[in-house]
Amino acid sequence: MDQRTSGADALIQKNDAAPALLGVVCGLSAALFWALGFAGTRHGLKVGFTPVDLLVHRYVWSGIVFLPLVARAGISDLCGIGWGRGLALMVLGGPVMSLISYTGFLFVPLGHGSVIQPSSATLGGLLLAAMFLKEKISASRLAGAIVIVGGLGVIGAESIGHFGADGVQGDLIFVLTGLMFAGFGALLRHWRVSAVSAALVINVLSLLLLPVYLLTGGPARVAAIGVSENAIQALAQGVLAGPAALYLFAVSVQRLGVARAAVFPACVPALTLLTGWLLLGEPPTMLQTAGLVTVLCGFYLAQRQR
Repeated sequence: MDQRTSGADALIQKNDAAPALLGVVCGLSAALFWALGFAGTRHGLKVGFTPVDLLVHRYVWSGIVFLPLVARAGISDLCGIGWGRGLALMVLGGPVMSLISYTGFLFVPLGHGSVIQPSSATLGGLLLAAMFLKEKISASRLAGAIVIVGGLGVIGAESIGHFGADGVQGDLIFVLTGLMFAGFGALLRHWRVSAVSAALVINVLSLLLLPVYLLTGGPARVAAIGVSENAIQALAQGVLAGPAALYLFAVSVQRLGVARAAVFPACVPALTLLTGWLLLGEPPTMLQTAGLVTVLCGFYLAQRQR
């Protein structure tokens, strides 16, 4: 009897491990794609794109592609999500949140956003999971979150510099967008919205903002920058940092829960350092490397079961 029970327990643990592993892989992939989006944003701002231009690249192209799918599934109720919930998800995890985030880059360097926003998302996700969804937060995950925030502080030490009025305003914007994204993850879990439906609906609803962009002369502005640069932003923002990352994060939330999935946005700063080094030729300093190692240690703690 004991051997049979032990064997059954082992089988159950093995079956539980497969979805968890998929959730971790999806979460890490989403974090990498977001990091590539940050690198693309930095490059795009340097070559002359405005935050609104980048926003269009991130959402409009995928929205056009996904529109027939949403129409076929039922646009009257937005694939079963409903217009109220769909608009809420669009605000918290879609173009509204992204536009506010891009605005923050007008006040502070890019490094501020890549540190403050994910760390705020991590803390907000853990808080919402405990208070709103009643998920149990283990001591290991809490310790991991604290270590991650400490590592992010080390990474952000060089980018903080001085805090003037504009700096404080920009940093508060990133705190806001981080908390918004934490709310997005909590609602996905609470409403049990499928990953596919979330990605489809958010990108299609983003088309509601397109007429305003057309009326402000945006197409002529981006056309003057060149085909190759627009293609880079269409890939970085419109594919990787947009629907692909959103879908993968939604899968991670469903497989792991809000509390565990909340640590993945916190990995974005470390991955941004790596992608900036490899793609933009900006190697991390010793202080940034120390922060990277700290974040990875915190990630390990936050993913443990105990």
